[in-house]
Amino acid sequence: MLVREKAHALEVTAPESLPKVLADDQLIRQVVLNLLSNALKYTPQGGQVSVTMAARDGMVHWSVRDSGIGIPKASQVRLFEKFFRADNAQTIDTEGTGLGLYLVRLIVERLGGQVTCDSDVGKGSVFAFTVPQAGSDN
Repeated sequence: MLVREKAHALEVTAPESLPKVLADDQLIRQVVLNLLSNALKYTPQGGQVSVTMAARDGMVHWSVRDSGIGIPKASQVRLFEKFFRADNAQTIDTEGTGLGLYLVRLIVERLGGQVTCDSDVGKGSVFAFTVPQAGSDN
């Protein structure tokens, strides 16, 4: 796995229990795996990646933070478009079709949530998404 190959520090923070969400487990798994895979691919050797989960305001929140290459502000507005890859991502030798984040957005929005990105070039990125809790009015 990339964590061992690249000697990343991986941290996962979550409460002992989280509310159930209005989503198929496999869809949530796909979203988290895509965001985590991207964080690992675009973080240089020995970097840090963290996954955090929390519940508040009728939503379950996930975030994936990395100490990677970051994404230029001009590219961030297009990140979730089909086939888009930021210019600096194309300079790294990684596989990708530019469909991962597009699918993440479609899945999360279809589940009634939102996905966001906050990033600084050379400092890393935070991708976050929310999904309504089961039984909530969101």
